[in-house]
Amino acid sequence: MADSTVYMPGIVLSSVMFQHLNTDSDAEGLILGESKEEEKRAITDSTNDHVYFEHTIHVQKHMPCNRLNKFYNGAGEVDMVILRKMLPDNMQDNLIGWYRQRRNTEQRMTLRERLVHENLKNAVANPELIFLLLTPSEVTSACSTHETEYATFRSHNRRFHKVPVVISNLGSLEDVVYRTSCAPCSAAGYHRVVQKHKANFFSPDDTQREVMEINKMYSSMQAELQKECKKVEKSEQEVHTLLAQLTALRKLISKKKSLVPEKGVVRPLIRENLLLENSLKRRFPHSPLFHTQTLTLQGVPVAERLPSPLMTPGPHVASEP
Repeated sequence: MADSTVYMPGIVLSSVMFQHLNTDSDAEGLILGESKEEEKRAITDSTNDHVYFEHTIHVQKHMPCNRLNKFYNGAGEVDMVILRKMLPDNMQDNLIGWYRQRRNTEQRMTLRERLVHENLKNAVANPELIFLLLTPSEVTSACSTHETEYATFRSHNRRFHKVPVVISNLGSLEDVVYRTSCAPCSAAGYHRVVQKHKANFFSPDDTQREVMEINKMYSSMQAELQKECKKVEKSEQEVHTLLAQLTALRKLISKKKSLVPEKGVVRPLIRENLLLENSLKRRFPHSPLFHTQTLTLQGVPVAERLPSPLMTPGPHVASEP
C-alpha cells in the first residue's frame, strides 16, 4: 500500500468540531473531496529536480447526518438508497470517506466501525476510502477547556492503518519550494474560469508552460555550470602540479646554495694530522715539501715567501755635541 497524506482545511475541521459540541450525543457524517495520485517535481534553490509520486486525499467539505446509523443498519450493512439521497447528483463521485465523533473514548476503531467501513468501501467501489475519528474530552472539571484528538484510518486487506493528516490554515507556505500545481477545488465558478484561460497558461498535457520553460532553462544552466566546474577542477589540478614542481625546485636551489660558499665569507682552513706534520717537519726541517702547500703543474713544490725577519734595534749611540 502506497503512503498517503490527508489534507484538510482548518475551517472544515473546526466546523466538524463545532457540530459535535452543539449535540448531546455522538455525531457522524460523510466526507467529500478528491483523491489523486500524481507525479511531482520539486525545484529548490539548493538541489536538482527531484521527481516523486505522491498520493494525496484532499478533504473539501463534510455532510453531517441528523441522526446516528442513518446510512447503515444495526448489522453494519450500507443502505445505498439512503446514501444516494444524502448525496447530490454531482457529489456522488466525490465521496472519499466518513467520520464519527465519540466523547471520552480512545483513539481506536470499534469492531462495528470497521465493519461499516468495509461495507461502505465495497458499496461505493472506492478502495481509497478513509475514516476520520474525533474523540473530544474534558480537560478541566468545570468543563471550561476541552481537548479533541483526531486521526484518519485507511484499510488494506482488512487491516487498518493510520494516515497522516495535514491541517492547512490559509495554505501551507514553504519558502524554498516552488509550487507547480494548484490545490484542487470543486467550485463551478473556479472550473469555468480555469477552462476559459487554461490555454494561455497550460499545455495540452495540463502542465504549466512557464514552469516547463523554467525547467528547460534550469537544465541548460546546470549543464553550463557542470562544464565550468570541470574546467575549474582541471585548472586546480594544474595549479597543484605546478606548486609541487615549484616546491621541488626550491628545495634543489637551497641544496645547491648550501654547497657553494658565499662571497666575502672565508671558511677556516681545516688541517688534519697535525702530529704527523710536526714530526715530519722536525725530521726534515729543510725539506721544501713541508713548508708549502703550493705545487706546480708537474707536482714540484713551490716555496712560499717567508716574512722578512724583524729588525732588532741596536744600542743607542748619542751624537757628539
